[in-house]
Amino acid sequence: MNNLSILVKREYWEHRGGFLWTPVWVCGVILGLSLLGMISAEVFRARVGVQLGGMSLDAVRAAISAQDYAHAGYAFDVTQVMFTAIPCIALFFVLFFYLLGALYDDRRDRSVLFWKSLPVSDAATVLSKVLSAMLLAPLIALVVSTLAYLVFVVLVSAWLALHGLNVLPALAASHPLRTLWRLLLTVPLDALWALPTIGWLLFWSAWSRSKPFLWAVMVPLLAVFANWWLGVLGAPHFGGLFDLAHMAGRLLLSVMPGSWLSTDAGGLRQWLPNPQALDDGGLLHPARMLDTATSPGLWLGVVVGVALIGAAIWARRRRIETSV
Repeated sequence: MNNLSILVKREYWEHRGGFLWTPVWVCGVILGLSLLGMISAEVFRARVGVQLGGMSLDAVRAAISAQDYAHAGYAFDVTQVMFTAIPCIALFFVLFFYLLGALYDDRRDRSVLFWKSLPVSDAATVLSKVLSAMLLAPLIALVVSTLAYLVFVVLVSAWLALHGLNVLPALAASHPLRTLWRLLLTVPLDALWALPTIGWLLFWSAWSRSKPFLWAVMVPLLAVFANWWLGVLGAPHFGGLFDLAHMAGRLLLSVMPGSWLSTDAGGLRQWLPNPQALDDGGLLHPARMLDTATSPGLWLGVVVGVALIGAAIWARRRRIETSV
């Protein structure tokens, strides 16, 4: 266990640019654009003045009701989720290419011979990369995005205070701790859901002699195309429970945080136009996550992912050379 924790720390220090600085830069861009929007709004207001619905800003301040503050609180909740969701898009690409190179790069530069000379098992090496992709990188992204959201709240509060608007009632109507707790609950669910992709990419990273990206991506895509073509020709092909397109998606895209939401028909469409869907019947409600956590599709994916990780460990023991 001590060796495994040391290996996970090694993964962090070797890939800190992707694990840490990618979400930092993404959140920094979001904050920069937000600040630019505030400055632009100030310049526009100073030049032409601002009226909302024929009312001046003073009239708007006087007309704000408790219901308006409640709606603003829900808007803060949505913003908190968005600050996590946007870096997750970048995290998908970071993890995808990290896993593809995790067991291939040290074979290519022959440093695998050094690592194999150490008293560390191949299983521990592979599992350290699994844990880094499953838990380490998502938790870092969540911490960074939460801190960025707090900075955003401070910026918005200061900007509104300049115009005599008190943001505290809106913040009191929001649910930052509940939203953060639900976001934390998604981390283990995302980890389990991502296992097929993690195992698939690590297997090709350990097995392929060259171009692991092409092997990992083209094998499932060609299988889907061949199955579709057989269907067009009227020949026997997979369908129904053996939906190859769905299987290919699980193998290639499950490492995207929150991709399990796509299994809930209409879930995203229900939530996006309605900020209040983050309330008790909302997108991240624990009951919805529990439904996914107990679904056969998730656990079948876990079994496949564990088998592929086992295959990656086996390939790690036997493959040292590459064709490059």
